[in-house]
Amino acid sequence: MAIITLTTDFGTKDHFVSAIKGAIHSELDNPIIVDISHEISPFNIQECAYVLKNAYNHFPKGSVHIVGVDGEKTPETPHIVVYVDGHYFISANTGVVHLICTSIKPDKVVNIQLPQSKETAFPTLDVFVKVACHIVRGGTLDVIGKPFSDLKELIDFKPKIDADEKSIRGSVIYIDNYGNVVTNISQQLFQEHQKGRSFKIRARHASITKIHDRYSDIIRFDLEKKNGKEMENYWRFSIKLATLKLLYTKVTFKQVVAPPVF
Repeated sequence: MAIITLTTDFGTKDHFVSAIKGAIHSELDNPIIVDISHEISPFNIQECAYVLKNAYNHFPKGSVHIVGVDGEKTPETPHIVVYVDGHYFISANTGVVHLICTSIKPDKVVNIQLPQSKETAFPTLDVFVKVACHIVRGGTLDVIGKPFSDLKELIDFKPKIDADEKSIRGSVIYIDNYGNVVTNISQQLFQEHQKGRSFKIRARHASITKIHDRYSDIIRFDLEKKNGKEMENYWRFSIKLATLKLLYTKVTFKQVVAPPVF
């Protein structure tokens, strides 16, 4: 049986998540349900896309992903199912699926049109669950909707590259549980426009000229070890510097004076 995943901004205090799971169990025998996250910031499409993008490809092909963030149906955001990269995504047409699979062309997109379906304030339960269970039972997308070609793309969320290609401007899209800051400037984009040049990354008052692969790379293990409070403060400072490796807010490129270090 295919896995059904849940990504929502419902939190865990209220009844919403348990109602969704109960409805799935009522439709299917012994369903496999996985919670990706229910702690997405309310209506935050970028955050939802980041979390789901980094999780979905670890699931087997054929998995069904319910996206319960800003899911209400409107004339501008119809309910859709997108089959892309071997996975099914059920959501409103908010642009979240495009952010998840930016460089992958969808195999099929349908506008959900369930018979005798009523529009409610809880579409994740009343619409998305029914569609997910239909897919898990082996149902086709043609039964639940019509082909759809107007998949929303959120252009404003893309990083800005200056005309002379000397700088990239990005924005913070997520801060994880450890305080690591993630921006919309990907490593691939950075390397494509670096072109062998040295660089400087600016994030508020921080300025970075070297990127590390691991947090511990920032620590000088060759220095004499310190004791007590002094050592504790040293480690805290090192951890803060390590965290800054993800702060791609503005990147400025210059002519090479020395080989860049990654």
